[in-house]
Amino acid sequence: MSKKHKNFSADSVGKKVEVSENATFYFGKENYKWMLIGLALIILGFILMMGADANTVDGKFDPNVWNEDIFSIRRIRIAPMLVIAGFIVEIYAILKRNK
Repeated sequence: MSKKHKNFSADSVGKKVEVSENATFYFGKENYKWMLIGLALIILGFILMMGADANTVDGKFDPNVWNEDIFSIRRIRIAPMLVIAGFIVEIYAILKRNK
């Protein structure tokens, strides 16, 4: 029976264990690039969702006025789709194998 972990045993506790030279990180430059793209999409989506609320006109609260801009295509369709796309890109970046 062969050991899976040759460098780890009860005898090696407290001793310095050598790390092989070809040990690398799981994520490479490509993964980080995709993570930044996904983060940018998420941030852009949340920025596009921002704006005045339902009772704000010209920057002032007025309970007698209804602002229809809360139902704009930008806030209801485009911004949430960008956030979802950003999360999908993040999942891809995490699961992408480093070559």
